[in-house]
Amino acid sequence: MKAVVHEHQTGMDGLHYRSMEQMEPKEGEVKVKLKTAGLNHRDLFLLERHKPTDPPIILGSDGAGIVEIAGQGVENVKIGDEVIINPSIGWQYNSEAPPEGFNVLGYPEHGTFAEFIIISADNVESKPEYLSWEEAGVLSLAALTAYRALFTRGHLRAGTTVLIPGIGSGVATFLLQFAKAAGATVYVTSRSKDKCENALELGADKAIDSNEDWNKQLNNEKMDLVIECVGAATFNKSLDQVRRGGTVVTFGASAGDRVEIDIRKFFYGQYNLLGTTMGSTEEYREMLKFIQKHHIKPVLDQIYPIEQFKEGFYRMEKGAQLGKIGFHINT
Repeated sequence: MKAVVHEHQTGMDGLHYRSMEQMEPKEGEVKVKLKTAGLNHRDLFLLERHKPTDPPIILGSDGAGIVEIAGQGVENVKIGDEVIINPSIGWQYNSEAPPEGFNVLGYPEHGTFAEFIIISADNVESKPEYLSWEEAGVLSLAALTAYRALFTRGHLRAGTTVLIPGIGSGVATFLLQFAKAAGATVYVTSRSKDKCENALELGADKAIDSNEDWNKQLNNEKMDLVIECVGAATFNKSLDQVRRGGTVVTFGASAGDRVEIDIRKFFYGQYNLLGTTMGSTEEYREMLKFIQKHHIKPVLDQIYPIEQFKEGFYRMEKGAQLGKIGFHINT
């Protein structure tokens, strides 16, 4: 089978589209013929994390396709079923933190940027009928991350005021859509005027310029909840916009890992700082019910043929996207 493989070199130079050996499913596994797959920032980070001395790895965490073979003992799906891939490996039930052994599909296990994937039957769910293949194929990682950040960790409910810095990523656009569907008031930031305008079209109550004074643009309004998915570049600005006793949920560090905060100001303000990442299979199923109830679709940016995968990687590297970048695989 053909696949996007990272090997021999760090960075983009280590990416190749080449043939890989096809495996057959073992007991409890299924073989899925992938129709589409989605690109995530994680795939970019792995270009540096995956070392030249490591075995070749097929990247990709998101995907959707058709079950081609069901291994012995599989009962939840059958041959011919249209399915969506849950990339959360080894985290079955909702808990305060992932259990030992938790991984994300696409490293260290082979991922979805391939014609076929072998995966546990516990990690496939029925594709929501209203979603196209392109929409289903880019959904999972970003939607699951957004769902846990907002509802499990952030305890969002109707009437909550939410700030989402750096609108544009797949997760950020899901955060916006999910929060609005739940009855929250949602503000977003971006350096891009076009992204601000697009966010307003998606339902944001206000979109402000990241480069200007946030407090002034928000008329001194403080937030109940900030979902911080950028990192060092915006963290302290985000913290400044939280009301006393409010909450910051953080999961992203694309703009830097290390942050300095005024700890005295933090404890006097009685702020809550919560980390999150991905989510459990239990939350994944809750998320699928939520999107179907509210008829939420991913915001699609660009969908490329898998042979043109590098164009997708370069677009994400530049931060040019609004929503999800994906790949057509088997048409």
